Amino acid sequence: MKAYISISHSKRKALDKELSAIKTALVKLNIDPFVFVDNYTFGASQERKMMEQAAADIDHCDILIAETSDKRIGIGIEVGYAEAKTKPIIYLRHKNADHSTTASGISDFQIIYEDIPDLQKQLEDILTKAIKQLEK
Repeated sequence: MKAYISISHSKRKALDKELSAIKTALVKLNIDPFVFVDNYTFGASQERKMMEQAAADIDHCDILIAETSDKRIGIGIEVGYAEAKTKPIIYLRHKNADHSTTASGISDFQIIYEDIPDLQKQLEDILTKAIKQLEK
């Protein structure tokens, strides 16, 4: 099983602890984490190639996790694509971050976390439910 993690490219380093907690929760449940922004670099004129690659990578994942503490259009596009492909979507954000009504509204599960341990625990609980959904 594989999870696509959608996260802000510009805030990637600032969200390093959150990403680490997400990866830990996934690995604990035998789910391979895939972070698009950590695997590719695209130039300004490679927009189409970037989006084609994102779509292909989402196609090869079972679950999409959207870390929206820093709202970005790209995350919303990835969430919308995953929804069109009927992938389970987990929306998460820090409790002090702005709410994304669109990403949350289309997601199957929502996590509003207080800190890193809270994020990891809630995610493990939600992933267990998502796995059961996928096994049906």
